[in-house]
Amino acid sequence: MSRVHVPVLAGELIDLTSPAPGETAVDCTFGAGGHARLVADRLGPTGTLVCIDRDPAAQRHFDVLAAEVACETRFLRMDYADGLALLAEEGLQADIAYLDLGISSMQVDARERGFSYSYDAPLDMRMDPAQELDARAVVNEWDERQLAQVFRRLGEDPNARRIAREIVRRRRAAPIETTGALVEAIEAALPAAVRRNFGGGHPAKRVFQAVRIAVNGELDSLDRALPLAWSLLREGGRLAAIAFHSLEDRRVKRFLAARARGCICPPDFPVCVCGREPEAELLTGRAVAPTPGEVASNPRAKSGRLRAARKVGTGEAA
Repeated sequence: MSRVHVPVLAGELIDLTSPAPGETAVDCTFGAGGHARLVADRLGPTGTLVCIDRDPAAQRHFDVLAAEVACETRFLRMDYADGLALLAEEGLQADIAYLDLGISSMQVDARERGFSYSYDAPLDMRMDPAQELDARAVVNEWDERQLAQVFRRLGEDPNARRIAREIVRRRRAAPIETTGALVEAIEAALPAAVRRNFGGGHPAKRVFQAVRIAVNGELDSLDRALPLAWSLLREGGRLAAIAFHSLEDRRVKRFLAARARGCICPPDFPVCVCGREPEAELLTGRAVAPTPGEVASNPRAKSGRLRAARKVGTGEAA
């Protein structure tokens, strides 16, 4: 049975973005629509909500939402960076844009899609099932050096080389076809002492994250999407992002900090010559984390981190 979808940091997202009647909001990562419903309720009949998601499974959730909320709605089934580029071409101006990054509950709970190390399923991990590259191809066709780089860079796994070596050794005998077989390879690559004292959850967590990010090009999409989302905002508009690992959170933090920075002249200059003005007011001094109560009721919220900023000018950021 699928779990009931519980949006992470929902109250905090609403507080920081402050949706108001008549405004236009862009939900860049619609998923099952938990955040979107809360936003739509505040936009009212004169507001507009544009939702983007590349996963066809999101369409049915959007159809239910669109039939029940008062605001005008629109759904774009595509990667959110592509969707934001399309909206920019159309000249849309928004008051709010927000991203709930990473994998959605509807994806991880669909066992047959192979996102989770918690149960055996075919290796897949595609957010868009129509795309060609899947997790099976990454695990079985990429060479040992590529795999080690992916596990280290996208999973921040200190055992990347060991795990890549074991995967290549095993696939020489037979392809690694399932999530269970991949978990076995990862566990076999780790010394017993590492397995016994492994911190940060399941020993396969980092590798599964790395493969999923590689399959879906998630960081490339985020790097493209942040400036596009910012460009859509009117002055006074709010941008928010919920990240679930440090690779995402660092990108969001740096992007917002760059736009909140004023003068970028060298510190030894006696006067400012760049003329650069801040174009953002940070709404979160530090990333907002879930409360202990939210984590207790929804363990998947534990690693969520929310950052937000308000657009206050049009100065160029470095």
